[in-house]
Amino acid sequence: LVVAFKDVIGRTLDGKLAPSELQNSTFTISNLGMFGVQSFGPIINQPNSAILGVSATVEKPVVVNGEIVIRPIMSLTIDHRVVDGMAGAKFMKDLKALIEDPISMLV
Repeated sequence: LVVAFKDVIGRTLDGKLAPSELQNSTFTISNLGMFGVQSFGPIINQPNSAILGVSATVEKPVVVNGEIVIRPIMSLTIDHRVVDGMAGAKFMKDLKALIEDPISMLV
C-alpha cells in the first residue's frame, strides 16, 4: 500500500497521472499553503461533493486563558454544495481536532 501511495504521489508531482486516474473522485484537497497563501476560496470541481482548501500556517497573536500568546494558525475553507452546512461544519470541527492531535488517529 505504501509503495502504491508513493507511486501515485510521485506521478502526481511530475504531472504524469493518466486522465482515467483523475475521474470519479468525490472530494478534493487543494493545498496552497506550501506557496505561502494565507487564505483562499476553493471552488468545487464537479462532480465532487466538496473541496477543502488548506492555507499556510502563520504565527498570529491569539487569546488563551485571558492571555495574548503567539500560536501557529492555519486557515481551512470548504465548498460543500452537495452536503448540508451543518455536516460541513462538523467535518471541519473533526478535521481540526485531528490536525491538532494527530496521535488520536492511531488509537
